[in-house]
Amino acid sequence: MDEESPSSRKSNEIEHRVYARVGLLGNPSDVYYGRTISFSLANFWATVKLQPSHHLIITPHPTHDLVQFSGLDHLVNRLQSEGYYGGVRLLMSICKVFYNYCNENNIELSKENFTLSYDTNIPRQTGLSGSSAIVCAALNCLLDFYKVRHLVKVEIRPDLILSAEKELGIIAGLQDRVAQVYGGLVYMDFNKDHMEKLGHGVYTPMDISLLPPLQLIYAENPSDSGKVHSTVRKRWLDGDEFIVSSMVEVADLALQGQTAILEKDYSKLADLMNRNFDLRRIMFGDDALGSLNIEMVEVARRVGAASKFTGSGGAVVVFCPDGPSQVKLLEDACKEAGFVIQPVKVVPSYLNEDDLKTLSS
Repeated sequence: MDEESPSSRKSNEIEHRVYARVGLLGNPSDVYYGRTISFSLANFWATVKLQPSHHLIITPHPTHDLVQFSGLDHLVNRLQSEGYYGGVRLLMSICKVFYNYCNENNIELSKENFTLSYDTNIPRQTGLSGSSAIVCAALNCLLDFYKVRHLVKVEIRPDLILSAEKELGIIAGLQDRVAQVYGGLVYMDFNKDHMEKLGHGVYTPMDISLLPPLQLIYAENPSDSGKVHSTVRKRWLDGDEFIVSSMVEVADLALQGQTAILEKDYSKLADLMNRNFDLRRIMFGDDALGSLNIEMVEVARRVGAASKFTGSGGAVVVFCPDGPSQVKLLEDACKEAGFVIQPVKVVPSYLNEDDLKTLSS
């Protein structure tokens, strides 16, 4: 073939999809050396495409990285609904973190360049980890483009993703990134000794078929999920006895939840989910959680379902122990309250053979 055809150029394109995540139990104890159980949510995802190119180009998204407006009112309305930042900064940050990590670990990278672009349908500010999904998908593209997937351990990839977000002032924990790197259902132990000795937590994949049917509730115009941790974090660092003991109990819910899920003790799972939210509410207070977020939990509880935040607010995961009739009651209640409700779809683990070879035994 004399010149590269469009189809062969297309074959050089690398594309990765990473899904939203749901914190099922134990959050937010991941940032307090606790334990969590999370899973990848097939309902929503982010995709990143990498195409070899002469220059290194980060392509702005036509919607999420808008820089042209019809007028000042359009600009202001846009900022009020979407914030100042799209995904370009996320792609740039993970490129920097990846490059530095490879340099520090003597992983040689080729001098080739690429064009990165992204898309996402994860609803904003719903606590479903939309930002980290973009970063994780981009990291996967970089691992494949430079053919270094076998040199970057699966366990440390969540740390790279979190580092890229911390560069941008995003405050978060590891559990979202672990769920998105591994896929599927994962039990995570962030014990301080483990973290300091290994440089990461201990992550145990679980069989997704053990989960009962779950529902997802979210608001189309949620409150910002990024401001919830502030005062509790300071009190924890200051050794506040109530916060410290409460966070230990939150972490213990995940440990109990692992057993409940393995034994298919779903009534126990329902109790643990409710207790998780109750502890969060006591620690953070209603003002920090926001009335809209609390109402999403309450709308489920009023029909007898178990419910808790998927993350820091904006969306709620719900278990209806009484089955389809209770789900129907919940659907009707959500419609009346103006909330969106969907059946949860769980993604199986998407680690490939190269990934599995890097896992610690």
